Order: sequence, then structure tokens, then C-alpha cells
Amino acid sequence: MPRGHVLVLDDERSILTTLQKALTLEGYTVDVAGGIAVADDKLAKRSYDIALFDVSLPDGDGVDLLKRLRQSGSDLPVIMMSGHATIDAAVRATRLGALDFLEKPLSTDRLLLVLDNALRLVRAEAEAKTLRAQAGKLGELIGDSRAMVDLRDQIARAAKAAATVLVTGERGTGKELVARAIHIASKRAKGPLEKMNCAAVPSELIESELFGHEAGAFTGATKQRRGKFERASGGTLFLDEVGDMPLAMQAKLLRVLQEREIERVGGNETLKVDVRVVAATNRDLTTACQNGQFRPDLYDRLNVVPLALPPLRARREDIPLLARHFLALATEANDRPGMKLSDAGLTVLAGYSYPGNVRELRNIIERLVILTPDDTIDADDVRLCLGGPANGSTAGLYRPGVPFRVLSEEAERTILEEALAHHSGQMTATARALGLERSHLYKKCRALGLRGTDKADGDDDAG
Repeated sequence: MPRGHVLVLDDERSILTTLQKALTLEGYTVDVAGGIAVADDKLAKRSYDIALFDVSLPDGDGVDLLKRLRQSGSDLPVIMMSGHATIDAAVRATRLGALDFLEKPLSTDRLLLVLDNALRLVRAEAEAKTLRAQAGKLGELIGDSRAMVDLRDQIARAAKAAATVLVTGERGTGKELVARAIHIASKRAKGPLEKMNCAAVPSELIESELFGHEAGAFTGATKQRRGKFERASGGTLFLDEVGDMPLAMQAKLLRVLQEREIERVGGNETLKVDVRVVAATNRDLTTACQNGQFRPDLYDRLNVVPLALPPLRARREDIPLLARHFLALATEANDRPGMKLSDAGLTVLAGYSYPGNVRELRNIIERLVILTPDDTIDADDVRLCLGGPANGSTAGLYRPGVPFRVLSEEAERTILEEALAHHSGQMTATARALGLERSHLYKKCRALGLRGTDKADGDDDAG
């Protein structure tokens, strides 16, 4: 994926060639223009992520072009270049919103750094603007229940603080959304919001992802790369599924949180970082600490401001509001205006357990909008979508011709899936709640292809 589309305006062919080659090698898509007229034509035909303008050109002035862009309402990010810049030109360009003013001869390394930083700033501000506009409209934070009112108050208080935040909750409860809400309501809103899913990155690459690496640090590291902490400088770093971080990496993360400094992999330079960390997990980290799977000192460092997200089943009174909100989004996205959800359909939705929480509700509504032939979604439509009998019969588990063994296995799977979801995948807690021996639960889950987040003693295949 290209890092950005850049327009370079300069009347020196050698500079255009050099910059086009250097920027293309760094992953940018580059268009070049040798004069104002050519640049005007290109700007009229497409949009760019950023532009580099020379000041003095045969057919005009780069600062005057910047002025015309601003007068037309364009907010295109522009970096100015000049071999014989005057203070007046620099002042004019700065007042018109130029991001930087570079003197020729250009240092390629300096230009790449300025360009990278400029694009990150612009994108961070655009993201913050978009998120502010969406604040209060995002479905996962909708709700009038006491739990949601309290959560929004907690988010507002957390945003004002500078301490680390630990967001806990089942899958689909909106942990990333809460992290975004904290970021955009904080003093760091104009800074970047970087994200990393600790469970999705191979253990051997996590250190490089977080701290970056120097060229030659390992096989395939052909050039220096900044990690998430450097990229999030002045902003927020969201560490999702932090409970899945390997123990060796937990120790290094703890040091960064304590010292506020990092070292790139393969390097010996100590770099200060100004980053606020918001972490999230669907695991019970207290139990993980007791089992030796998570460092208690890191848990204490992360859990300065705890935010626990309620599962959807604990705030069922919000389901009608959420369902109607998602219905409006789905009907618009799928070109089905006028679709309605009957009161009976809402009643069936409100009675479902939602192991996938708000995310699952949204998916169910979209599925109903796509698959329901009529303009009204009724109770039978919802039951069929949820996998139950259309007539609402409690005997719907029985299907003529299907062996008892298969039916009982399906029922058992449903019970265990919901129980595991309720206990955030923790096998020990699930076994205790169901009154089963832990080893017996593991055998049941293995036979059904289910997995939890912890393992049986001495059993690498369980869970």
C-alpha cells in the first residue's frame, strides 16, 4: 500500500528526477511538474496527500500557488523548497499554512524525515477531526443504561488524566472504541493514535514492532524502521490483547513504562518517548498473574486507571436503541430504505445472550437487512437469523431424522460457547461455574473443537 501520493513542483529536471526516485523507493506515489501551469492541471485532475513546491519558477511563484489553493478552500499540506529563499517568502508561506520550508541543496534524509512527520501529523489531525465528529454517534457507545452513563463519565475522567488505562471486557464490547474516545478527548488528540494487537503479532516480531529496529538488526532488516512507540510520540499507543504478550516482552514493556525510553532492536541509542499507553484485554489478568502468565508489576503499572466494559447482556435495556441505530446504518449501506424492525422482533433480539456482544448485534442486524425479503423484520425473521425455530417453539432443538448424539452435541456446544464467552475464555472459571472437573471440561472442549485462553497442567494442546 502506497505511503501517500506526492506532487513535486520544481523547474530543475535533475531535482525532479532525484526526488521522484528517492520517494518512490520509500513507497510514495509521485507526480512531478516543471511549472505552475502543469501543477495547476494536475491539481485539478486529482487529489494529493502532500505537495512539495519550489518558490521561484519560470511561470510563477510557488507561494502564490499556495495562496490560490488556500483561497479556493484547499487544505492540501504543502512543504516549500528554495535555493535562494528570502525571509519574506518564508513568512508568507508559513502564514498560508506551509508545513515546512526547506533550503536547497536538499538533503534526501532530511526531506524524507520532514515528509514522514508531516504526513503523520496531517493524518492524525484528520483522524481526530473525524472521530470528534463521530463522538456520540458510534454505536458501541450508545445507551441510556446506568452502566453506559457511568462508562461515559469514566471515559471523560480518564481522558483528562495522563496515566495508563487498562480497558477490560469481553470480545465485541468496544474496547478499541473506548481507547479512541479517550484519545480524542485528551490533550493528546492532535497527536497520533497508534494501535497494535499483541495477539496478532508473532512473538519474535513484537519487540521490533514496538521499539523499531536498525538496519541489519536481523535477516530482512534492510533499513532502519521506527516502532509503535516512536510513531506514537506526542499521542497515544493502544495495546490490544495485552494479556497475550509473551512474558519476556512484558518485562521490556514494563521498563519502557517506568523509564519512558526505548532502544531500537540492534541499536544502542537510548530514545526518550512521550506516549500515553491505553491497554486492553478480554482476559482475567488477576488470575493470569496468579498462574504466572502475566507479570504482577506490569499489571499494576497498566491498571492505574481501570475501565471495565459491561457485556451487552448486562445492559439489555440498550438493545432496542442499538438495534435501531444499526438498522439505520445497514439500510443505508445496503440500499434498503424504509425497512422497519417490529416490536416483536425487538423482543426476540432483547432475549438473546450475545456472546459476541455489540459487534454481534451489529452483524445480526446487517444480516437481517440483507436476507429479510419484506420491509418489516418480524420475530420469525429474527429467530431464523439466530438459528432458532421460526415459530418460537422451545422444542426447536429437535429435528426429525437427526440422531440424538448430534442434537445433544449441538446443545452442549452452545452451552459451552456461551459459558466460555461469559468467563472471557477462562477454562478454570468456566469449569467452576458449571460444576465440572477442569480436566473433564478440557476433554469436552477438545472433542468439540473449542478453545479457551488458559491451558491444562502439562497439556500443550488443551485450551
